[in-house]
Amino acid sequence: MIKAAIFDMDGLLIDSEPMWHQAAHEVMKKVNFEITDALKLQTTGLSIKLFLDFCHKIQPWNTPSFEELEKEILEKAHTLILNNANAMPGAIELLKTLKAEGLKLAVASASHMDLIEGVLERLNITEYFDTWHSGELEEFTKPHPAVYLTTAKKLGVLPEECIAFEDSHAGLRSAHAAGMVTISVPAAEVFKDPKFDMAHYKISSLEKYILSEMSGVPQNILEN
Repeated sequence: MIKAAIFDMDGLLIDSEPMWHQAAHEVMKKVNFEITDALKLQTTGLSIKLFLDFCHKIQPWNTPSFEELEKEILEKAHTLILNNANAMPGAIELLKTLKAEGLKLAVASASHMDLIEGVLERLNITEYFDTWHSGELEEFTKPHPAVYLTTAKKLGVLPEECIAFEDSHAGLRSAHAAGMVTISVPAAEVFKDPKFDMAHYKISSLEKYILSEMSGVPQNILEN
């Protein structure tokens, strides 16, 4: 029986991915690193630390340090998001519906806690959530399952009693490894990418989610 719904934040509840990309693009100019469209798709959903590590393996640099670049990307992205980002289609309506159904709700994000709380306030949706948690507080963040496992524990439910909503592949892997029923909501440009087929359900928008039809493991998955 499903008792809780856990949501990713960036690109899932709020249209913030373009702002993360803008901040990263501006800051990475300092090390002459060009962020291509392909790299954007590869790194969506990663923490800034993992993003910088990914870039460094492609084109190493010595200075500025990872810490300096991370701090600057964070500051630029936070400002852009908290001043400009809007809710994704269907997000607020879905929160209201699931809350009315009696589910516990939470956010499990790779972003810092101050940004999570700032976004919830910007969208005026704090009241719908029982808790929220940041992967930055874990030893390992997404795609590791820790952030989801801790969030379930904070809610007082078992992982298998949760549905998890994710837009990125890294996040999907995290929720899947935690043993939750996974709902993948990929961006339009990657919707047909087979790597998202590991999800129990794949939808094009949160507007398409139906609790009564998408709250258990599909029979075809049980048989494979």
